[in-house]
Amino acid sequence: MTESVTLDRFDQRLLALVQKNNLRPARELAEAVGLSESAVLRRLRRLRREKVIVADIAVVDPSVVGEPVSVHLLVSLERERASDLDSFTRKVRHRPEVKKIWYVTGEADFVMHLRLPSMDQYADFVQEVFHGDSNVKSFKTIVAIREIETSGAA
Repeated sequence: MTESVTLDRFDQRLLALVQKNNLRPARELAEAVGLSESAVLRRLRRLRREKVIVADIAVVDPSVVGEPVSVHLLVSLERERASDLDSFTRKVRHRPEVKKIWYVTGEADFVMHLRLPSMDQYADFVQEVFHGDSNVKSFKTIVAIREIETSGAA
């Protein structure tokens, strides 16, 4: 388990700002949080070193790159032995449609978020990934009608 890191109000404000735009210049960040530019840069280096900031990414508009269909899946497995969980995650984690996957407790074993060009491609995904897997007990599909908010923040 990852060890918790203590964040002061400056760290928290910096994190809020870089989650909205991680290309914002240090000078602007410094003005926004009330620190010097060098103090902001030191804090950002520390936050990266301590794995508070784990990646600097770009949030891409899915419609522009040909993935307008957003699907969420609740997947239940027949068995949850470590080898079965590993087998399932290995099968889905590198598929280009799968943008996020969580191992969860409750009604389902996994929650998955997919982005696809069309519902036809979703049907192909279901056929390839779920129908041939005897350990997939069931899955429920939730299709997003419209995305309301994309902050980029976790």
